[in-house]
Amino acid sequence: MSERLKQLYQEMILEHNKRPRNFKKVEPCSHESHGVNPLCGDDYYVFVDIENDKIKDIGFLGKGCAISKSSGSLMTESIKGKTITEVIALKNDFINLLTNDQSASTNLGKLKVFEGVKEFPARVKCAALVWRALEDAIETQAGEITTE
Repeated sequence: MSERLKQLYQEMILEHNKRPRNFKKVEPCSHESHGVNPLCGDDYYVFVDIENDKIKDIGFLGKGCAISKSSGSLMTESIKGKTITEVIALKNDFINLLTNDQSASTNLGKLKVFEGVKEFPARVKCAALVWRALEDAIETQAGEITTE
């Protein structure tokens, strides 16, 4: 990755940290989850309103480092309006981006800014935290569908 591209990625992460998108509690909220990384102190709630198998609205609140907050901001922008199937696929691509040696999936769009995080293993959990909380909220959704 070129130095200029790295700089642009860092600027985007810092921008989303300073002005996170969808940094709010969603009301009404059909599902929520709480993600904590006790090693670094990142602590976020994810609020999701799912209607007709689509993300109608999503927000997150909490505190953490620039990586975790910007990841939450970009996540919420990326999945609003998508189906649960699309969201799960995007989440899997994102986690693979953070953990595998493969280059970024073309489906990730702006989320590719986190590709360099895998060079810092301790930071991978920071970037993945809100996505894991989202995953938990969606699994709760799936469980509620099967029990009704």
